Amino acid sequence: MTESLATRRKVLVLAPPLESVGGVQNYTRTLFAALQDVLGHSCVRMIAVPGEPEARDDGSSALRPHVKLRFLASAFATAIAWSPDLIVCAHIGVAPAARLIQKFTRVPYWVVLYGIEVWGELPPAKQNALRAAQRLVSITLFTLDATIARHSLRDPGALILPPTLPKGQLPSPKASGVVSDGSQQPVVLTVARLAASERYKGHDVMLEAWPLVLRRVPDAEYWIVGGGDDRPRLESRARELGIASSVRFAGSVSLEELAVCYDRCSVFAMPARTELDARAPRGEGFGIVFLEAMAHGKPVVGPSVGAPAEFIRSGEHGLLVDPASAPGVANALIELLEDQPRARRMGEAGRDWVAREFSFERFCERLCKGLQG
Repeated sequence: MTESLATRRKVLVLAPPLESVGGVQNYTRTLFAALQDVLGHSCVRMIAVPGEPEARDDGSSALRPHVKLRFLASAFATAIAWSPDLIVCAHIGVAPAARLIQKFTRVPYWVVLYGIEVWGELPPAKQNALRAAQRLVSITLFTLDATIARHSLRDPGALILPPTLPKGQLPSPKASGVVSDGSQQPVVLTVARLAASERYKGHDVMLEAWPLVLRRVPDAEYWIVGGGDDRPRLESRARELGIASSVRFAGSVSLEELAVCYDRCSVFAMPARTELDARAPRGEGFGIVFLEAMAHGKPVVGPSVGAPAEFIRSGEHGLLVDPASAPGVANALIELLEDQPRARRMGEAGRDWVAREFSFERFCERLCKGLQG
């Protein structure tokens, strides 16, 4: 960024709760670090919601009123005392606070869009905040288009700012309990939560496809990394299909163990469905696990519809499939498992693509252009 712009622009980031670990939290931290890198540490401040949502009797969750008031008071005090030139809302949940601040200070604000939180219906406060934003920052064009269509928004001159992998190198694969027998059978890997509320991620269709894969590649193994309340049902389904001996449920693993899984697998697959239902949208807003697998040089199998199809080039980085078709998923897996030279070429192309387009430096470049525009 030019020196004149860097010295005159101050940015206040309003963030959701950051105590937990997840895609939104990781993106928010990356965004904050990138703003500091582009503008300088003294020109960027962040106020995060000081508490996690608590569960309600109906299964939903919400922040306690006093947590909301503490956040709003802190955001207002900082905006008044520090006089930022721009407020960046790292989640639609904090956008109403920025809208309120804007009414008193006229400081413009941006809103970051991820996926399901803006694909469906919104309460009036969030809807109004979305409409009044100076700019929308979306992690994919798919999410931007879905949001504009759902809420009948005008063209906001949006900034597409895809996620990046953590700054620096991924953990180096090391020996761990995940790989214990030293075998070198072909391995297909899925990394995703096993939650009943997130069945769109594709575990069921993978299990349905697996008997078809074993007919052609009988020594193949399917590894599932991730924990959640849907694991018992999926384990039972594997037994019903007669494939339990070739399906390994690894559960939640450490970063080092995850790196081992990526390094050991032959193919990464997550045929996640996207459902743009107004009341209960489902789907991947991006799919950072695809980037992680590609960074390890692995070909990927993903959905032909939805956000992942935006950055996975079918036939170059892997194969895109109908996420509802078990035969289609099986054919893609068989194709990659049986043609190892082609699979390796795809993996290498994916690794180069991630290094070139999804590095922290590239994230900063995109952000800088957005701030100048």
